Amino acid sequence: MIIVFFDCRGIVHKEFVPPGLTVNHAFYKDVLERLRKRVQRVRMDIADDWVLHHDNAPAHTALSIREFLVKKNIPVLPHPLYSPDLALCDFYLFPKLKLKLKSHHFGIENIQKTVTDDLNTLTENCFWYRYDQWKKRNRCVTSQGSNFEGDNL
Repeated sequence: MIIVFFDCRGIVHKEFVPPGLTVNHAFYKDVLERLRKRVQRVRMDIADDWVLHHDNAPAHTALSIREFLVKKNIPVLPHPLYSPDLALCDFYLFPKLKLKLKSHHFGIENIQKTVTDDLNTLTENCFWYRYDQWKKRNRCVTSQGSNFEGDNL
């Protein structure tokens, strides 16, 4: 399993979950702390003004995680229940990685290298385009379920 955080310019932080480890709130909190430090290093221009968008997985919504995010002043974009089509990882990144891995057998080291190599091929233009798609998809969150058409929102 891989955990990836990215923005409109590219991958900010990624890490592979050790085999056999469950991603629970304690593990995810450590990941978020590493992400926070990484943002401060590689995205200094937004280090004090970024928003986290993750889905509603139990490890993401645990009280300890919500408290951590508040304590560290990391705002979270709400994610509606049962809406995988609103998460960039679900509608762009993971399907792309799965296509590369489909019908191949890998050992742990080889799969990590293959995934890392594939992530490294993504250009900033790819991320800008997907970020625009994400903004359009997330209009349904800000419209609170209202109907809308076109690019006017």
